[in-house]
Amino acid sequence: MSVSKVALLGGLESYLRYSKKPYPLLVKIIHKSRLRYYGRPGLKIHYPYQAYFEVADKSGIMSLVLWNDLCPEFYQRLSVGTVLYLQNYALKKSYSNKSRPQMSHYGMTNFTSTEISLNYREPAAVITIVSPKSVQPQWGLPEVSYQFTSRSELENLPGDYVCDVIGLVTFAGRVERVISKGNKGPDKYWSYRWVHAVDGTFDQPFILELFSTSHPEIFGHICPMTYLVCTQMRVCKVEGSQPYLSSSCGTEIFITGYHKGQPYVGDPRVKSFIQWTKTLKDNTVMQKSTVGGYYCYPHPPRFFKQTAAKSPVPLVSAADLKKELETLQYREHKRVAIQGWITAVRYTEAPRSSETQTMEGNEVSDDEQEQVGPEQQASPPTVKQTFAGGSLSPSSDRSSANILKIKNHQSETTPSCLNRGSASSKRHRNTHGREEEEVDQGQVCNAPFWEISGWSIQQQELSERLCQGGLHQDSIFRKFVFDERITLMQWSNLQPGQWTSEPIADPIPPASCPGYYQLTILGINKQMAVDAAFFPVGNVGDPRAVGLPQDPHNNTMLSCLSSGFLFPLSGAALPQPEEILVTASELEDMHLVCVLDLCHLGGNQVEVLMNKVYKFTEVFPD
Repeated sequence: MSVSKVALLGGLESYLRYSKKPYPLLVKIIHKSRLRYYGRPGLKIHYPYQAYFEVADKSGIMSLVLWNDLCPEFYQRLSVGTVLYLQNYALKKSYSNKSRPQMSHYGMTNFTSTEISLNYREPAAVITIVSPKSVQPQWGLPEVSYQFTSRSELENLPGDYVCDVIGLVTFAGRVERVISKGNKGPDKYWSYRWVHAVDGTFDQPFILELFSTSHPEIFGHICPMTYLVCTQMRVCKVEGSQPYLSSSCGTEIFITGYHKGQPYVGDPRVKSFIQWTKTLKDNTVMQKSTVGGYYCYPHPPRFFKQTAAKSPVPLVSAADLKKELETLQYREHKRVAIQGWITAVRYTEAPRSSETQTMEGNEVSDDEQEQVGPEQQASPPTVKQTFAGGSLSPSSDRSSANILKIKNHQSETTPSCLNRGSASSKRHRNTHGREEEEVDQGQVCNAPFWEISGWSIQQQELSERLCQGGLHQDSIFRKFVFDERITLMQWSNLQPGQWTSEPIADPIPPASCPGYYQLTILGINKQMAVDAAFFPVGNVGDPRAVGLPQDPHNNTMLSCLSSGFLFPLSGAALPQPEEILVTASELEDMHLVCVLDLCHLGGNQVEVLMNKVYKFTEVFPD
């Protein structure tokens, strides 16, 4: 390899202008973006892939694009810090609206009008990876630079600021999917997860929204107790929530086991973080670490603004909500708002432990104990949800509709309730063969509930009822246990839609949830109703408590629904469900806007959870 005659990035624009064949290039990769697939029906390209890199020499920085057949051959081999000797490359004009990584901290000229194109033909690019031992100082290639930010500095950074972070993971949320804005191609759905990571500089962790990268072996193995490095993270600031960081197409993610050889290992901020972690005790960190479950961030603002359909939280009718539920795809998450009235609330206790159910195995029918076949595993059967407050017959004795009611409903089950399953817990197997139990089939006997006056009659006049409420096991976070990390990671990641011959995973640890509230929301047209579950944050160990505005409130049903938590989260005894339900009478005839989180959990399980309610005095036109 002769480097006596090489071109500089600063002089490539003249080659493009005069259509001259340029000299070879000697550059260093200083940034790597995710691999993009642009295939579509009828496209006659075997490997329709594209990947952007930022490369630099002593004259400045320029974008490099790797195309098609070269992507599977070189993408995994090209890393930040790699030195390349390029021959027979093409020069093209850059797209003016292309998003670019933040490179200003290098203090070098960024040539944005031209980009280097590498393809396997017309012309066939020649890519030579230079061994680190062969790199010479006289080449003048810049050192890779980072912008590591500590958690204590995050509060003072402006929105959209780009930085790098390092932290110890304390919470790894489940993988969900969201529709990409304006993207109707193969990348229509983006996978993402929420992560908490601490660095010892602040009493709150980093809140990270991480989208899947081109390294699934890393993204799928993010779990507590691992060192996490994220580059090119964007600062997001939303009213009513602490700032969080969101990844982009230019973000790279590294976890324990993948740090060796990365240029950032010598960064002073990284060395300082490593020294801090040596002062920690594993048991102390593990006790505060959690995995999976329902997680919502950022929190809804104090006031609800009625905006156009492009709003982050669109206001929909009950009929539109039905369409949203019917078209929801596996692990797709949506947040919508609906107007109406809360007509019934029931408190349901958490299910019994697996040990108790084993002792009561005689209560499980023979058909429930049979091994599920491969065809059935693709769409696991589920137990229908129990209606909140709807199993009372019209002739039930009650002194007032606005007082707390405690009834044993086994003696007055209606046919509609029989269709939703019995009060005893039922079990089914998911796609991995694990036995699961639906939380909404807990202790419904003697369950406290409230309903509006005349609701038992009014509900019979409904044209349709969307009984998608209930709390599923997948909605509840688990405490992280190191010996069970493989099972926990498998549980929180996406599951295959078809039967697989892989070994069945161990059962997931039991959920820690004392109970939840089942709500019935009557739509504004009073023709349709929907059931939703609400389980407020009850302690500081809940990952949802991080960044939650904890303004004092009086623990009424309305204040809990508005704030999302029980007050206080620590230092005093929390109110009992009966005490909260006694105050539910203030919901009678109260027009509300209810923010709902929807997520398809697989099979027939659809998660409909109440995030927040707004009184009409808190709703304003935009």
